[in-house]
Amino acid sequence: MRPLKLVRDKSARHEAIRRLIRSQRISTQEELVGLLARDGFEVTQATLSRDLAQLGALRVSRPEGTIYELDPAALPAPAQRVHELGELITSWAENDALVVLRTPPGAAPSVALAIDGARLPECLGTLAGDDTIFATPVRGVTTRRLAQRLRALFGREMT
Repeated sequence: MRPLKLVRDKSARHEAIRRLIRSQRISTQEELVGLLARDGFEVTQATLSRDLAQLGALRVSRPEGTIYELDPAALPAPAQRVHELGELITSWAENDALVVLRTPPGAAPSVALAIDGARLPECLGTLAGDDTIFATPVRGVTTRRLAQRLRALFGREMT
């Protein structure tokens, strides 16, 4: 039996979680913790909960029982598509609570979906109208920092 090598890289752990969820029926976080440990990932239940949320994993009821699945809408958009959506942003503004992005009429929902799909740890969530998006940072993150992360996401220079 070979010694267990602990893997601490978050992106490798996320890829392992994706692979496990796609390849077998997993009903509980405890079961997933065990499968990850077998692959060299030592994670707590709290870390796994955050990982599952970031990956867009959902617990769904199926005739064979409740299992985890990856939400196809939560899969990251290809970088080129995200940059194309970023070109739709006509203006950026921020105050103490929100980052406000303006788009042409009808474009805000698509841009907001790309932000939500990116699962930026700095972003608590978005609210999209027809041509306006409100993005709010998580506690402890400034709107200036969130705006910087959004600009980086969309490949936009600071202006």
